[in-house]
Amino acid sequence: MGDYQALLQLCEDIEVLRDMADEDPEGVVPEMQAYLSRLQQAVDALEVRSYLSQKYDTQPCFFSLNAGAGGTDAQDWAEMLFRMYTRWMDRKGFHYEIIDQTMGDEAGMKSVTMSVKGDFAYGFLRNEIGVHRLVRISPFNANGKRQTSFAAVDVVPQLEQDLSALDIDPKELRIDTFRSGGAGGQHVNKTDSAVRVTHLPTGLVAQSQASRSQIANRETAMNLLKSRLLQLLESQHKDHISDLRGVEKDIAWGSQIRSYVFHPYKMVKDTRTGHETSDVPGVMDGDLDAFVLAHLKHKGES
Repeated sequence: MGDYQALLQLCEDIEVLRDMADEDPEGVVPEMQAYLSRLQQAVDALEVRSYLSQKYDTQPCFFSLNAGAGGTDAQDWAEMLFRMYTRWMDRKGFHYEIIDQTMGDEAGMKSVTMSVKGDFAYGFLRNEIGVHRLVRISPFNANGKRQTSFAAVDVVPQLEQDLSALDIDPKELRIDTFRSGGAGGQHVNKTDSAVRVTHLPTGLVAQSQASRSQIANRETAMNLLKSRLLQLLESQHKDHISDLRGVEKDIAWGSQIRSYVFHPYKMVKDTRTGHETSDVPGVMDGDLDAFVLAHLKHKGES
């Protein structure tokens, strides 16, 4: 209601300035233009907010990236997407923390999971869930051939207030500990503090190596696993974890939500909304708002 009242006040101020402009147009018009610009920004922000009304949109989230088909190129692509999304998160004022990361064998990364907090973090990032396809001349191919690579984004809300009631049979969990990855040297973690938790019936896996404490990593991994289970329960309309079945999706052809073409032309196109742009460098530098808003509108109107 506060945003709506602010809009009304801006409209009233503009009305006053319009009346004043009849007597002193040169002195008032620049100020009136500034108020009109503020009004447009406020209307745009309110429009976006109107689409962020789903159950968990206000919550922080766990954001994951996984390299798919394409070998080293796909792992490099996953790292490029990681840079794109973290730059976008910086623009939005989000706070993010890496809780698990596996680097590629030659380049890039195999996977990364982050905790993301900020205004409507889940509401915005849920629009990016799916497979992202890259077409380019491969820098890892000596013959300079065009390569298609894939990486997948997954996002689940952090729902600590709802997780306490989620009852998981310990017999259905496999808990592994391992040494955290790192660059090595004197600061390398020499203890098996990283934790991987697997829910055997569904095959869902969550792991954390953010902390040097095995207890803290286990708690983070369990919260991530429970968040994924809760989302799976809701998406499959189940009442009990025992009723869940795993969901397998190929990170490959035919399942992409967005294509990023670097060659033979430059274009980023969302297959769900049809929104596209030729400003590939801008998108890869974190300019994602137009794509996110287009999908929010698409979902809101469908």
